Amino acid sequence: MSNYLENVKKYVDSPNEAAVEALVGHLGLALQSRDSAVVAATDPEELARIKSGYCSKTLDLTPEEADKAMDAVCAKMQGDTAKCRVTFYYLLAEASNSMDRLAA
Repeated sequence: MSNYLENVKKYVDSPNEAAVEALVGHLGLALQSRDSAVVAATDPEELARIKSGYCSKTLDLTPEEADKAMDAVCAKMQGDTAKCRVTFYYLLAEASNSMDRLAA
């Protein structure tokens, strides 16, 4: 988990460690493969899956809220070619003020 926490710290000074741990547990199998452990932010199909899955079901965001949060996260992580899925999802929760849904 420490590698994921360190990656989140590239974007957040004092991340919620319980939220990072919850995300690692939630993503489980997806983190075992290099391909699925990163987000292809330039792939509209992947962003649509994140929007309809994680944003809608876990964070309980409307499509408009999800779009706004994803735009903010993509802009924040634009210099990172391999966007860690845990970090991307953490930043989505942060950008949408939904952190309480992760660490609950």
